[in-house]
Amino acid sequence: MNAPVGGAGLWLPLLLAWLAPGVGASWWYMRATGGSSRVMCDNVPGLVSRQRQLCHRHPDVMRAIGLGVAEWTAECQHQFRQHRWNCNTLDRDHSLFGRVLLRSSRESAFVYAVSSAGVVFAITRACSQGELKSCSCDPKKKGTAKDSKGSFDWGGCSDNIDYGIKFARAFVDAKERKGKDARALMNLHNNRAGRKAVKRFLKQECKCHGVSGSCTLRTCWLAMADFRKTGDYLWRKYNGAIQVVMNQDGTGFTVANKRFKKPTKNDLVYFENSPDYCIRDRDAGSPGTAGRVCNLTSRGMDSCEVMCCGRGYDTSRVTRMTKCECWPGAGVVSAEEHPCPLLPALQIQARRAAQWTRTILLCLFTVLQPGFPYLKSEKCTLHK
Repeated sequence: MNAPVGGAGLWLPLLLAWLAPGVGASWWYMRATGGSSRVMCDNVPGLVSRQRQLCHRHPDVMRAIGLGVAEWTAECQHQFRQHRWNCNTLDRDHSLFGRVLLRSSRESAFVYAVSSAGVVFAITRACSQGELKSCSCDPKKKGTAKDSKGSFDWGGCSDNIDYGIKFARAFVDAKERKGKDARALMNLHNNRAGRKAVKRFLKQECKCHGVSGSCTLRTCWLAMADFRKTGDYLWRKYNGAIQVVMNQDGTGFTVANKRFKKPTKNDLVYFENSPDYCIRDRDAGSPGTAGRVCNLTSRGMDSCEVMCCGRGYDTSRVTRMTKCECWPGAGVVSAEEHPCPLLPALQIQARRAAQWTRTILLCLFTVLQPGFPYLKSEKCTLHK
């Protein structure tokens, strides 16, 4: 990780501790609400006035955002599945992640980026599926256009990603725009990086029209890629996140280490180094790694040495019931990890004998009835 230069490392944690907000609620908690739109809007703690206005005005969009929370949290957990901090959520916590995101770390940067991306994705998808009153397919994609393959007609339903980005910016950024502190600027930067990541993977899909599949006419539309592509991209940005400090006038960032490049709008930025997440620390919000499963053969972040922080590990043998298309009784596997077992040797020999007999018979019929087309196509090769 990049380290601050000069004396920044001494005063930066104190400054951030003074500027950081308390453990507040967030719109992320919308996944836990249900019922009518009014109940949802009035019972999500931590929404600022602008967010509540949008919530009451666009209840259908809020439902899409609430459903999208489960999708982007699952993506976060997928990306961090082999790390000490695995993006675990707290069901009864209004902030969803607890105190761990109070630190202005690169983990916080990723969560803000992927959550903002998730809102864009959820709203845009709901638009295309006709679930929202305020938007539909992209109205700008009409008429004729050209690409490297020639001219084509816009048709189908192009994803209206510009609407998704516009609404996400208005809703998600509303709370951060009320604050003028360093953390608010960091969140706004990473929110924007997340929104841009979704649009980055907007792809053009086409369908050919013509005789016998010839592509004399093409109809094309724009579609979002699977959200996994956005998650993978933001994960790469997380690994290359840039540590920054506030500039002197408090309006922007400068790199903490002058040897590193200035962050672009696509990069993730953070202020503080991450804790090691090894032990349970309620103040830091770290659940620790006790009880996590490690990979004995790995040399990566999920290895037992790294995951267990050098404390050693326990080995246990578990019995799992698996459903597979194998011989009777193969569903009970007693091991740490095992695929379905191979067929018993007697069954294998029996199958080989049957195949061998069938080949001989086919060869005989081929000799006796050479004019039969199906038998002529069979190969008379004996496999021992």
